[in-house]
Amino acid sequence: MGRIASWVKSHRPMYDRATQHPFVVGISDGSVDLSAFKRWLAQDYIFVKEFVPFLASVLLKAWKHSDDESDMEILLGGMASLSDELAWFRKEASKWDVKLVGIVPQKANLEYCRFLQSLMLPEVDYAVAITAFWAIETVYQESFSLCLDSSSKTPEELMETCQRWGSANFGHYCRSLQKIADRCLEKASSDIIRKAEEAFVCVLEHEFNFWNMSCGE
Repeated sequence: MGRIASWVKSHRPMYDRATQHPFVVGISDGSVDLSAFKRWLAQDYIFVKEFVPFLASVLLKAWKHSDDESDMEILLGGMASLSDELAWFRKEASKWDVKLVGIVPQKANLEYCRFLQSLMLPEVDYAVAITAFWAIETVYQESFSLCLDSSSKTPEELMETCQRWGSANFGHYCRSLQKIADRCLEKASSDIIRKAEEAFVCVLEHEFNFWNMSCGE
């Protein structure tokens, strides 16, 4: 068992509440309040715009500190997809009549974005940053994959959203990130390992709060 898998196991209650939140379960069983979906759409658009410089900082750390050139290729693939992702948000917002101009980020969103900014500091180790990046992507992959299960009752108009993050291809990408994180953690000091685990737990907490915010809580 790699370091990442052991953390998922040891923090299973927090992991489950982040990846099986009532917001996503509601999409899966068809009971989701569409006003909550629209709120999530607008707030996540803000978050993704903040996510771009964060990923750029992870790329820079990989360029400086990675001992495997394939890391850059994998991360560049993620960076390339963000342009398409922002375009998708704008298209969905138009479809749902959600205004993206002048959106006020809510408290949970602001706190999550501040956390991203803290990870962008030069003194943050690559192993810590890549662990957080893996966790952010994986929470979405596991969450939205629930909505693609054969027994789900996901509304047709929300299927494209679920396929974007819940697909097998995105799952493969997340596993590639996990391998990078595990490799980096194998060589990391005990202090870096501790900070990486703390970052993982922080992501789970922020994701849970973000889902709560989307539900209007």
